[in-house]
Amino acid sequence: MGPTDQLRDRDPDMPAALLRVGAAKPKLAAGSGSVDEDQLIVRLQDGYDRLKQQVHQVIVGQDEVIASVLCCMLAGGHCIVQGVPGLAKTLLVHSIADALRLRFSRIQFTPDLMPSDITGADIIQRDAQSKKRTFEFIRGPIFANIVLADEINRTPPKTQAALLQAMQEREVTVSGQTHKLTEPFFVLATQNPIEQEGTYPLPEAALDRFMFMVYIGYPTAKEEHLMVKQTTTGRKHTIENVLDGNDLVLFQEIVRAAPVSDRVIAYCIRLARATRPTDASATSMVKTYLKWGAGPRAGQFLTLSAKAYALIKGRITPSFEDVKTISKLVLRHRVIPNFNAEADGVSVEAMLDDLLERIPVPK
Repeated sequence: MGPTDQLRDRDPDMPAALLRVGAAKPKLAAGSGSVDEDQLIVRLQDGYDRLKQQVHQVIVGQDEVIASVLCCMLAGGHCIVQGVPGLAKTLLVHSIADALRLRFSRIQFTPDLMPSDITGADIIQRDAQSKKRTFEFIRGPIFANIVLADEINRTPPKTQAALLQAMQEREVTVSGQTHKLTEPFFVLATQNPIEQEGTYPLPEAALDRFMFMVYIGYPTAKEEHLMVKQTTTGRKHTIENVLDGNDLVLFQEIVRAAPVSDRVIAYCIRLARATRPTDASATSMVKTYLKWGAGPRAGQFLTLSAKAYALIKGRITPSFEDVKTISKLVLRHRVIPNFNAEADGVSVEAMLDDLLERIPVPK
């Protein structure tokens, strides 16, 4: 029984045009030929497992964090990793880049960083033959496949905004000229939540461009023991290249082409709308403790990431449980608490837990 037959058994309402990636016969890496949809899905799962295995060569534990970041990459989104210093946020991104044959750049955000330091700028150059001076565009570090925006909350909003166009349109405009970025393109930002001196919270417009916000916590006692043991012996762990850019672009196409029922889409939209205090479906906690809720992009990201999560778990189409699993990653940075929430000590996580309990799945 193929994926189409399995899906039709699970959801009779699903239209006949289910998964067309296999029908189009896209190619994998150069010279590998074309395969059907079953092989494509197996290739995606195998690539995800191998990529995760390589990252674990240097990262001890943090299974959920690694899975969330990789799921976000497969869905074609960008990610923020938030945690206190020393939890291997930067090393995580380096490890993923090392396991992929992709161009990697790291931007250390500081208060004096300028937008041109990210996007690049026109520089006056003198032609050796004609002796004339002309402007030449020098590309900045944003022109890479994987961009690490380290401590993104340490630079002013003017510089943070330099990422907006690149993250949304995959292009950069400088001096009226638009320059396309190379696919795949993935921004992973890190920020430290405990330091407020000299930091600039990301504007809501910038936060909304990120598909996931991942919280990274302290390791367990066993994981910390193993981490200290591995990092104090002088032994170096090497990471092999297991995938390339063609593989990653193909996997993102598979995720977008994967089928999803109207009921799951309706549930994603229902969750996003229920975070808005003025909406009729908002819970009492949302109306009391939230100033603003998630916008329409939340429903899009919930659907895309649920499809990616289902595929890496071996399911061809996402279920309501898949949406619930990734919902906090998508919603937590898109809702704004009000003064009542701060005064009563109600966290965003508690509001989202209450939301998931009270919002029913579509019948």
